Amino acid sequence: MATLGVIADDLTGATDVAIALTASGHRTTVVLDSRDPGGADPVAAAAEGADAVVVALKSRTTPADAAVAASLDALDRLRSAGCERFYLKYCSTFDSTPDGNIGPVAEAVLDALGEDVTVVAPAFPANGRTVYRGHLFVGDDPLDESPMRHHPLTPMTDSSLPRLLAPQVSGGGDAIALVPWPVVARGAEAVRDAIARAGAQGARFVVVDALTDADLRTLADATRDLRLLTGGSALAQGLTGPHGTGRLPLTPPRGPRVVLSGSASRATQGQVRHALAHGGGHHLLPSDLRRDFGATVSLAVERALEGGASPFVVYATAAPEHVVDTADAPLIEEALAEIAARLVAAGARALLVAGGETSGAVVRRLGVASLALGPEIDPGVAWTLGHSDGEDVQLMLKSGNFGREDLFVRAWEGDK
Repeated sequence: MATLGVIADDLTGATDVAIALTASGHRTTVVLDSRDPGGADPVAAAAEGADAVVVALKSRTTPADAAVAASLDALDRLRSAGCERFYLKYCSTFDSTPDGNIGPVAEAVLDALGEDVTVVAPAFPANGRTVYRGHLFVGDDPLDESPMRHHPLTPMTDSSLPRLLAPQVSGGGDAIALVPWPVVARGAEAVRDAIARAGAQGARFVVVDALTDADLRTLADATRDLRLLTGGSALAQGLTGPHGTGRLPLTPPRGPRVVLSGSASRATQGQVRHALAHGGGHHLLPSDLRRDFGATVSLAVERALEGGASPFVVYATAAPEHVVDTADAPLIEEALAEIAARLVAAGARALLVAGGETSGAVVRRLGVASLALGPEIDPGVAWTLGHSDGEDVQLMLKSGNFGREDLFVRAWEGDK
């Protein structure tokens, strides 16, 4: 029976944290945020055979009140399923706006649990996300000097986590404290004492520096008694579970090697360009979809099925000038989801999907209710196993910023 419940603000974030939990010894199931009216809750079913259940929401960029409502509903379902400890998972680049959604959701869940304090820990050192003196870095650059400054939905123009969080929570800056790295370097007891002092002084959100995975293990040890943690996925690596790794030994089956990319992130643009240099591709244009949605989708499917042994990429962006107007994003997501459904109907049994919103659209269109974790290919990126119309389908659901440049090619090497 699951005792750890995780609420993730998008699907790729959900699989990301599930990868970390599985590696740390938790049998983990990702549940999509869907229920049949009057039917059994899939969260309860997943909890029966797991140590941790991750509920994948689509709340990162929804209005704050909607994100809070969805998160509280997920919390209620996890509590009803027997979970006793909880984890809010958000992006390691702290994707948010002055209105939220990280702060409002964390505050609402903290209040619902009747707890006084939690930690804020987005660091993911393996992917270059570190926190020092409360400032979030992406590689060598402060967050506001990284490509995230130009994100089309959540442009990040400040690297200070306390300053980013202050307008999102009640009490503003008075509700936020910092545990700097010199304290973290002294070990778990020093961090535990610092969090306790911050809470006694009225802080509810404690930002904790982390430069390495060892720092995050220290933090995990220091917060064993907190009922709620918040952070990126890397903190979950320190939450030791009752088992060894529970990953399935998945190998991509033979058949079409198709990548569906709706992400506009710089990392994904580089991955698309690399894959195009090694195989074929089809640029999905909003103007074509508006002119004739069905014919445009059919052409992409036809070309993908003819792709051969090299990865074939159906993509919305491969260069900065391809970044679509944000108003076109739902149209792109709908098209890529329909392409996925037609590919699976035609016999494709493995798809790589780039982008959190795109991944969510694809799994909903495929009717996938839950995902089991397979091998990790890059930090935070793994093959998963779901079911669509009774058929096994392997899915790699990749956050836009994750993965090395050659990921779209290298991901399929297991089926050789």
